[in-house]
Amino acid sequence: MTTTSSAEHTRRDFLFVATGAVAAVGAAAAVWPLISQMNPDASTIAAGAPIEVDLAPIAEGQDIKVFWRGKPIYIMNRTKKQVEEARAVPVSSLPDPQTDQARVKEGHDQWLVVIGICTHLGCIPIAHEGAYDGFFCPCHGSVYDTSGRIRQGPAPLNLPIPPYAFVSDTKIKIG
Repeated sequence: MTTTSSAEHTRRDFLFVATGAVAAVGAAAAVWPLISQMNPDASTIAAGAPIEVDLAPIAEGQDIKVFWRGKPIYIMNRTKKQVEEARAVPVSSLPDPQTDQARVKEGHDQWLVVIGICTHLGCIPIAHEGAYDGFFCPCHGSVYDTSGRIRQGPAPLNLPIPPYAFVSDTKIKIG
């Protein structure tokens, strides 16, 4: 007669452990899709996520256009002359009075960051065009200066400034 001690493992103990393990894996596999479907879609996350832009490749006098939240963002590396001209404009002569200093980050005066959507009817203006070497909207003739301020045409407001911050001297974070 053979007797088994409670310290020995039996075939029945193995089956209990194996069945429990399979049940735990099966429950996790069934719950995973239910939990993951509650997360936002990747395109939704990307649409509202902040973006970082490297400014190093932008030469003086050049600009680039990036997209944030589906909107075109112009980043312009203004020349000293463009900054001086923007600051020499009497604020009282502007349809939407705002100083150049209020439109740029202190210590980074050469960098202008604006949302490139005309405030008249939402067209996309062209950079380095128009009488003030800023932005020109060919649809209805709105002209903005190198600070993104409206100077001529039907647009009622300056080009908006997106929320941004300098992460380093050569990198900004928009959003």
